[in-house]
Amino acid sequence: MAKIISIAPVLIDTGIVYALADRSDSWHLRACTFVQNFKGALIIPSTVVPEACYLLQTHLSPQAEIAFITSIINRALRLEQVNEEDMSRAVDVMNTYPDLRTGLADASLVAVAERLNITAVMTTDRRHFSVIKPKHCPAFTLLPE
Repeated sequence: MAKIISIAPVLIDTGIVYALADRSDSWHLRACTFVQNFKGALIIPSTVVPEACYLLQTHLSPQAEIAFITSIINRALRLEQVNEEDMSRAVDVMNTYPDLRTGLADASLVAVAERLNITAVMTTDRRHFSVIKPKHCPAFTLLPE
């Protein structure tokens, strides 16, 4: 019997979307194993979708992009719309960490995590998410481990 890793919701970053689709990615096995054993909601901010679509189509195939979009339509991933307050907080994050050159997708993920009180982020981007300090918790739990 597989171990249930968590039932609390988790936010998903672009790198994980890509890793799930690309079998040659170094994070592929860890990401797939986590998703297969995870029993909570996998939430993707709306700002992550275009970035992920671009990478999937450019580096993999149109079919990879379509499969990703289909996973949102079929609710394997729950789409969370980024609102104006999230955008404002994203700009704050971008201004607070200028040396990280954090883009909108990562910064808005921080804002959505704060708004939804989510402390776990499924990401390959340890550089950004291990440094950024969210307002609602001491640090993000970065998954998969």
